Amino acid sequence: MIQTVATTPFDDQKPGTSGLRKKVRVFQQPHYAENFIQSVFDSLDGYAGQTLVIGGDGRYLNREVIQIALRMAAANGFGRVLVGQGGILSTPAASHLIRSSGAFGGLVLSASHNPGGPDEDFGIKYNVSNGGPAPEKVTDAIHARTLTIDSYRIIDAADVDIDTLGTSQLGAMTVEVVDPVAGYAALMENLFDFPAIRAMIAGGFTLAFDSMSAVTGPYATEIFEKRLGAPAGTVMNGTPLPDFGHHHPDPNLVHAKALYDRMMAAAAPDFGAASDGDGDRNLIIGRHCYVTPSDSLAVLAANAHLAPGYAGGLKGIARSMPTSGAADRVAQKLGIPLYETPTGWKFFGNLLDAGMATICGEESAGTGSDHVREKDGIWAVLLWLNILAARQQSVADIMADHWATYGRNYYARHDYEAIAKDKADALMTALRDTLASLPGTDNSGGTVKAADDFAYTDPTDQSVSRNQGVRILFEDGSRVVFRLSGTGTEGATLRVYIERYVGPHGDLALATGDALAPLAAAAQELADIAGYTGMDQPSVIT
Repeated sequence: MIQTVATTPFDDQKPGTSGLRKKVRVFQQPHYAENFIQSVFDSLDGYAGQTLVIGGDGRYLNREVIQIALRMAAANGFGRVLVGQGGILSTPAASHLIRSSGAFGGLVLSASHNPGGPDEDFGIKYNVSNGGPAPEKVTDAIHARTLTIDSYRIIDAADVDIDTLGTSQLGAMTVEVVDPVAGYAALMENLFDFPAIRAMIAGGFTLAFDSMSAVTGPYATEIFEKRLGAPAGTVMNGTPLPDFGHHHPDPNLVHAKALYDRMMAAAAPDFGAASDGDGDRNLIIGRHCYVTPSDSLAVLAANAHLAPGYAGGLKGIARSMPTSGAADRVAQKLGIPLYETPTGWKFFGNLLDAGMATICGEESAGTGSDHVREKDGIWAVLLWLNILAARQQSVADIMADHWATYGRNYYARHDYEAIAKDKADALMTALRDTLASLPGTDNSGGTVKAADDFAYTDPTDQSVSRNQGVRILFEDGSRVVFRLSGTGTEGATLRVYIERYVGPHGDLALATGDALAPLAAAAQELADIAGYTGMDQPSVIT
């Protein structure tokens, strides 16, 4: 039954910050998915007879690649595979399943917040036994193997029924189809005060959750409507669709505009939230009050003790370098460490495993804790609901109190998408060449205090990650950060992060665009964005 199929390498299978992401048509090439999956297996040792988790966000091609992965796992000697019913597993639920089952690792099939459909995106990511994304030494080994692979192993067998709960055999390997929601929902109920949230909702508190026709629909329906008692219809777009209903499943103010408009209307619910394609990101909006991901991380950290799972306090807070410094001030007040890491959840995994951090977050709408080793959209929403139930205040009042205590980090991210890669690389190279000469110079943002290319030394294993983003720091504490994203599938995306800090006694009610306008102008001047990209305005501002 086991076939060894001859193949030749593809030169474009280098995993990014969250696995290999390409257009569906690229993955549909003969041998393409098989080459990458075999390269993952060839890069691992000691998995014979072990358990592998497989699941994805339900996007186009998900089911087909799951069948390929199952047949290849059997041919390569895994003893058991756990697969989410219907091929569904949110990324945080996959992480929990890997951890709770003692699995060797898992294949997470997703392109996260990227669009789905036959002309859109697909992705494969390998997660290790702690439930988190493979570290760089593993992804480097996978990439090296993709460049030399000459064959892959696969069982010649009929498709496995992945829609019916239970076990079956595929060669010598057991396939167990599991409920993708139950274990994760139970974990959430252990972390948060469900009776208090349920009572708040029963008392008239209203909420709206947009699953964006993506993977969190079944999770949100089970938790918010069934376990917490929110009315039917609280979960919008709750059925996962292969093309996400022709929508872009990114929970930001552009792609979740319908939710934003609803929350800004006169009869808005008390609380609104959304999650993305694979369920690891979140959007938080109170009535007439949008909360930036950076501010959300800070508020969650400052109030986490109100939830049973964090009543003992936090061991530390970690944030990605581009994320605003709002959480830094919370860590300082709590007397706990603050870790600034490169972008990519895998950098948080070492801190969480070592017990050095409890809550982590990224400006790209990802927050999470040590309950899994991925960011977790529904977890963030539940912690917000727990805080609201405990404090009996609105989101707007909580934000006002937070800024009055810690000051406000005005913050925005400007994305310039689908830039020709050579132009994006040239922009960053030219910018890096100016770093030594920038301190002491003036521009529209003020006087530059320091400029560098961020490098990170992991405190747990002393590994070093360089060239993680260019930082321009100003005398008044403001900053502009430039970084090329690794999550796109075509061209390059330039992300420009703009931040201005105002203390507790300053003007905390400025419009974000007005507060950041001088720094946005400075970003154009410093990097000649328009000159290199031909773009006078960002594609998306969040």
